[in-house]
Amino acid sequence: MQDERYFRTSSWNTALFLFVKGEMELADIDKISNPKRSTFVFLDRPNREELLHAFEYGKEGDPTVMVDARKMILATRQLKEKLYADRF
Repeated sequence: MQDERYFRTSSWNTALFLFVKGEMELADIDKISNPKRSTFVFLDRPNREELLHAFEYGKEGDPTVMVDARKMILATRQLKEKLYADRF
């Protein structure tokens, strides 16, 4: 999956943010390329740069980065299950 249709990140916080926002679909978790650090692979979207910029540099209370705490807890659980599963 080395083409421009995908966005890759090895940052847990970035992956969790994109996952919980639900605007980008998680396509795969690459555990093979670097066995010491997994890479989360998302189907890329035109608004990804805007989302990531808001996540990294947005002001406190920015609605772009606000998420429901219950959704964050559920997303954390789901993402960890996928990360530690034998197969995605």
